[in-house]
Amino acid sequence: MSSEQTERGLGPLVARLTDGLTRLVSQHLTLARAEMVEDARLVGADLARIAAFVPFVLVGYGFLCAALAVALAKWLGIAGSLALVGGFNLVGGIVGVSRSAARLKAHRVMDETKNELNRSVTALAQSEGPHGR
Repeated sequence: MSSEQTERGLGPLVARLTDGLTRLVSQHLTLARAEMVEDARLVGADLARIAAFVPFVLVGYGFLCAALAVALAKWLGIAGSLALVGGFNLVGGIVGVSRSAARLKAHRVMDETKNELNRSVTALAQSEGPHGR
């Protein structure tokens, strides 16, 4: 190849490479933005589930303490019956909140964006290979 052909061929190649990288970065940013919106929606839903259990725990504690304390007071006394009913309600509430919190903790934030970025870096590294240097 002559020097003139190399210059004509190199300029368009660099321009295409720049356009391709710009498009790739733009697509990664779009994916990251979309994934952040989806992650925020899922986190919000999980937090709403946790918040939904709180009133049940409080109302359940109140009603069951009142109803069962009267029934159990014959055998356990009022203090024993309140402690037993309160303990059961507390355990039930903790189980519900723990499950929701574990689900929230298990969710991987921006996992797809990380995977796509890793694939792009790998593809770019492979394309550099023996020809890139």
